[in-house]
Amino acid sequence: MDKILEAVVMSSYPNNVKQGLVRRVIEAAKQPMDSEQCWSMLELSTKLFLTGDTKYKREIGKEVLEVYGHYHPEEFEEFFNVRFLLSLLQEGYGPLGKRSHYVLDYIQLGLQFVLESPSANSIFNLLRIEVLRKVCERPSPKQCAKISKLLTQHPQCIPTGKHQILFCQQLIRCIGQFQCISEGEEDIMEFLEQVNKVSGLLQRIWRAQTSAILPSLKELFTIISSTEEQEAPSNALASVVQFVPLELMDGVIRNLTNDDSISDVQMMTAISRMIDWVSWPLGKNIDKWIIALLKGLAAVKKFSILIEVTLSKIEKVFSKLLYPIVREGALSVLQYMLLSFQHSHEAFHLLLPHIPRLVASLKKEDSNSATSSLEQLAELIHCMFFRFSGFPDLYEPVLEAVKALPIPNEDRIKHLLGQNAWTSQKNELACFYPRLASKSETGKIGLINLGNTCYMNSIIQSLFMASDFRHSVLNLAEGNSQPLMTKLQWLFAFLEHSQRPAISPESFLSASWPPWFTPGAQQDCSEYLKYLLDRLHEEEKTGKRIYQKLKESSFVCQAIEQHYLNKTLIEKMFGGKMMTKIRCLKCLNVSSREEAFTDLSLAFPPPDRRELSTGSTSVLPVEEIGPQFIERPGTPSQTTGSPWIRRKPHVSGDHAANMVPVETLGFQEPGNQATSLNSNAFGMDSARDPLLAFGEQTCSPKDSRSVPDLINYFLSPEKLTAENKYHCEKCASLQDAEKVAELTEGPHYLILTLLRFSFDPRTMRRKKILDNVSIPLVLKLPVLVAPEESEDVCQRRKDRAAPGSGFVSVIYDLCSVVVHSGISSESGHYYCYSRECSDTITHGQRQDGAQKPACDKQLDFEIQWYLFNDTRVSFSSFESVSNVTSFFPKDTAYVLFYRQRPGRQSCPVHEAGAESSRPHGEPSLNKDLMEAISKDNILYLQEQEKEARNRAAYISALPKSPLWWRDFDRDKDDDSSSGGCSPAAGGGGSGSFHGLVF
Repeated sequence: MDKILEAVVMSSYPNNVKQGLVRRVIEAAKQPMDSEQCWSMLELSTKLFLTGDTKYKREIGKEVLEVYGHYHPEEFEEFFNVRFLLSLLQEGYGPLGKRSHYVLDYIQLGLQFVLESPSANSIFNLLRIEVLRKVCERPSPKQCAKISKLLTQHPQCIPTGKHQILFCQQLIRCIGQFQCISEGEEDIMEFLEQVNKVSGLLQRIWRAQTSAILPSLKELFTIISSTEEQEAPSNALASVVQFVPLELMDGVIRNLTNDDSISDVQMMTAISRMIDWVSWPLGKNIDKWIIALLKGLAAVKKFSILIEVTLSKIEKVFSKLLYPIVREGALSVLQYMLLSFQHSHEAFHLLLPHIPRLVASLKKEDSNSATSSLEQLAELIHCMFFRFSGFPDLYEPVLEAVKALPIPNEDRIKHLLGQNAWTSQKNELACFYPRLASKSETGKIGLINLGNTCYMNSIIQSLFMASDFRHSVLNLAEGNSQPLMTKLQWLFAFLEHSQRPAISPESFLSASWPPWFTPGAQQDCSEYLKYLLDRLHEEEKTGKRIYQKLKESSFVCQAIEQHYLNKTLIEKMFGGKMMTKIRCLKCLNVSSREEAFTDLSLAFPPPDRRELSTGSTSVLPVEEIGPQFIERPGTPSQTTGSPWIRRKPHVSGDHAANMVPVETLGFQEPGNQATSLNSNAFGMDSARDPLLAFGEQTCSPKDSRSVPDLINYFLSPEKLTAENKYHCEKCASLQDAEKVAELTEGPHYLILTLLRFSFDPRTMRRKKILDNVSIPLVLKLPVLVAPEESEDVCQRRKDRAAPGSGFVSVIYDLCSVVVHSGISSESGHYYCYSRECSDTITHGQRQDGAQKPACDKQLDFEIQWYLFNDTRVSFSSFESVSNVTSFFPKDTAYVLFYRQRPGRQSCPVHEAGAESSRPHGEPSLNKDLMEAISKDNILYLQEQEKEARNRAAYISALPKSPLWWRDFDRDKDDDSSSGGCSPAAGGGGSGSFHGLVF
């Protein structure tokens, strides 16, 4: 009968004909048969099953085996013996080089017919040993799946005792070597199924024998932490972790993170490879294990590992949000990585280029998963905006991408940041910040934040960028008996000449620290600036003799020279004077007092003061008091303000006065003529004036305030009535009066502080006025001078100020803007925009070869703006300065620095002062200072070399993930696709699916 069956199977008859003949043979096999015939049929069916070259032949072999196992059990048991199985498992079946791949399937098929036989235990014992040997040989995923299927169906064959633990460990090692070579989707799905069968066997063993779990996990960690492997272990290991009971998590993580035998390199390698597991589809609880290990490392203060791993892996994790199948787990890991990385903006900034494209892809996907992920991602982004403010240029594209998504409230943001931080002790992370490899491309140097010291860093950078002041400080002679100024000189010198990307201002902070400031708390930068300038001023006055002897000059009268030389550096650079006049409304007596100032504090007008009417008139005659109102050209803007600002009441007069308005030079409101600058006033051609060309972009919106508005309000008359009456000496009683302030001397650097913080009696806290204030690039300010000086200046400058008015226009160029980000003076962040304004004429010479006078200098729009944000310095623009509050409502201009253009002031002493502060070229530093900088630069280079060697040794074993960016590149190349791999379709084509999993 075996000959007949073999002839039928090997014949060329159609399969349907063969099937009929085979059916007859099989029916005949159900009848009693002698032992020899049974053996012949079993041998033939075994041959067909194991070596059949078609699926049909193998199916026939299987049917015959099942019939003989059913109807001839004794012969089958005798044939299916231990010796035969051992030969199959150890030597294989078939010719050399073509051993059958179906031995395990054959054994699984035959076992069901010998379970009750006397030889069953012998077979089970044999298989327990042989399957362990098999997995030690690292079989393919397909063979491992067959072993798992066999042992799942026949658990009696699973190794026991110590062999069982060894079997689990070796099976995990097999999984660690699994690779899917094919990129076809069917092959990948088959591979995933094979992996699930193998990991499912481990789950079955662990359920029955929990003592095998921890040794298995130890082996798993050994694999993923190994730095000796040429190739990284397979991500298929993620399938193992999902079956570990979560109740064991805390103990496992605690043991790992406190094991001194595990080196930092091993730990970093392990967590890096675990993070790669987020790309494993359908894995459960993988994200929980990754986050638990990250938290465990934070608990034992392994911050260096966390930083390296986060910065190397966060972009890859982010890229997996494109794929719905792994999105949930990837988003969980991403949230923890970002929310915990609070000591530096680096991790978040790595994602900025990718966020807009991902958001667009998720919107296009239009699924519940995508919608939920978008909302969580937007919440995460706003948390990062809150934590790392001060990067408006970088954040604008991201803000534009998420503007339609919900914005979390501040309490929610603080909750998320508070519960995910690595540590509540900021000083524990001080040594890890900043991580800057080289100097900024701008050539400028940043300042390290020493714990909420951004208020100081912003002020120092603004002062440093005030080039006249910087040159004067750097030119300071040795032995000047000014310790604080000397420390500032050293700080400026390092900012000028250091090779470091950022330096620590710790020494200067300790010397300039206001005694009432709370260490580690956010402070008011304006308050610090006032204190600093006052300290420097008083120190110079009392620390040295100003005069050794008076010089005689043929150019400047002795009185003027003495007036100038008696000034301190702070007075020369930042000092101005203001005349306050009060007129009694009963007797019309006027009292006046001149005061010095280093900054003007500009309050916001109350809500009911919408405009300053150009028809309002001065109370006193023009020739005595001068203009009482200072108007912006064009239509006044509507304003809103805080009800807690003390109101300056509107004062009307009897007659119109000649006005010298505060103006934004060359700017015009839409629909109005550019009356703020006469094209001939300063020898400028309006057709070629870049300010006029830029006017439409920079004029303030109708619903916002401007700096001129606030100065107008500051200089406008104030009526003193009711509880605020004035005590008139002439009347000898309290009387209604009128007070007005006039500038009598404009400072070289004009500092304007916008009084944004007001006290709210309801909350008993200082609240912030978030009104947007437009900032002019050029400001024209009226300064009151003596009549004879006014006439002389007007003749020399051909100023358009009215003769005899007593006022001249002083032009100021914007050079720094300190921005406060936040809603309270007790919190938030400071950063600053700055540029260097100088008197260098870059527009050429006159035809006669003479240099153009400084007063004819046009505003140079090519002067580069910089953005200083603690350690980070980047290029910026005036457009960014102007639009920052539009994009980020909590980021508002707070302190402004303007520099006076030369030749604008009425008194020649200012020109002398400006000239003295402009040495030719960069100032030369004293020997000690130059040596200190040189030594520090050498030290920095040595530190860099050492760090490079340590870092190379430290992260050389860090697993490489070179292909993660393809997820984004694919999307960029094919804009018509959804997310690059059609996440809306659940994974897209075969190529993209392979890219996801492997």
